[in-house]
Amino acid sequence: MSRYRRYVLRVASLAAALGLWQLLTGLNVDVWLRFSQFPTVTEVARAFAGRLSGVDYWTDLTDSLTRILTGFLLAAVLGVAIGVLVARSRVAEDLLGPLLEVVRPIPAIALVPVAILLFPSNEQGIVFITCTAAFFPVLVSTRHAVRALTPVWEEAVRTMGGGRWRVLGSVVLPGALPGIFGGLSVGIGVSWICVISAEMISGQYGVGYRTWQDYTVVDYPDVFVGMVTIGVLGWVTSTAVELLGRRLTRWLPRTSHTAADRVPRERSAASAPLTRNTRTAVAEVPDDQLV
Repeated sequence: MSRYRRYVLRVASLAAALGLWQLLTGLNVDVWLRFSQFPTVTEVARAFAGRLSGVDYWTDLTDSLTRILTGFLLAAVLGVAIGVLVARSRVAEDLLGPLLEVVRPIPAIALVPVAILLFPSNEQGIVFITCTAAFFPVLVSTRHAVRALTPVWEEAVRTMGGGRWRVLGSVVLPGALPGIFGGLSVGIGVSWICVISAEMISGQYGVGYRTWQDYTVVDYPDVFVGMVTIGVLGWVTSTAVELLGRRLTRWLPRTSHTAADRVPRERSAASAPLTRNTRTAVAEVPDDQLV
């Protein structure tokens, strides 16, 4: 399937979803699900246009992006460093492993009271919650990726005289990059969930704070403006992480997305006429080996 057709399908699916939303809300459909309580697409679009012309929307956007990027970058550095350390050192695994496994199941949003007591400002507490949310996916993915590396590569570097840091820079980190970026992709999504929740609880500015304030005054179109903004921001940041991962792992072999994309090539190869070299090779095979 060509790239143009894929883009057309994506736009068509989004347009179909918006059209269904407009139809159900415009007709006030109430069949178990109460779509009559929802604002229509046109109402949300008008509210969105009104918010874009104001200063508060861009202030909230800047605050949320600053919090998410700060917390995520801290989580990326700490998660990769500690993940490699735990995977490569038994002492570190024994010292840090039990503590990490006890803290990991605790939802990051449950740490809001801890952040309020621990940090002098709400801003620092929200960054802490965001960092904690992204830290564990990065940590776990890095640890598994490093442990899954084949020891042959490391032995080859050591045979040629490479030391510990050479092994780390030439084998461990490059080999674990696909797994690391898998954790980063998960971490950025979890970070958005938690930063929005933290802003709703203890924030003063931000998309999550504004969305909750709109809900308390029963301004549902603006609530949906906040939801759409969160979705778009999450999609943009996740796409940025994915594109960065692809660029840094260009040396990896790329496969087709689906088996159907490979069928035409396989069929064309199977049905291609025999070349002179191929006929010669087949003729040289003994009769008792032909099927």
